[in-house]
Amino acid sequence: MKNLMKLGVLTLAIVGTATLTAMADGNAFTPLNFSNSTAASNTAKTSPAAVTNTAGNTQFQNAILQLDNAQVSVRNELLNYKSKYSDVDSQYQTVKAQRKALASQIKSCERKIKKIDKQKESIRKNII
Repeated sequence: MKNLMKLGVLTLAIVGTATLTAMADGNAFTPLNFSNSTAASNTAKTSPAAVTNTAGNTQFQNAILQLDNAQVSVRNELLNYKSKYSDVDSQYQTVKAQRKALASQIKSCERKIKKIDKQKESIRKNII
């Protein structure tokens, strides 16, 4: 049993090492259609590609700038919503406090009315 475990661990280690080396061998540098001809012919072939690459980079930069602008506008919108929310929240807290104060005043008035009613009833009982 121990021998099988050792063999399994050794096999996994070898497979893991082979997998890691296969992945590490990857594409660190892969030449793109380079031929063994002279440098002049290579530059002539890559010049149109360089022009389109520059145009592509410009398009990517423009796209990034547009996304940055959109992000800034969304952040500004978020700030506006947050300020409106804080205003509404402060109004809510104020109204909530006023409501609580009025509720206590109503209860106080109702207690006074009940007290007056009890006094009237007691006076009526004493009169009769």
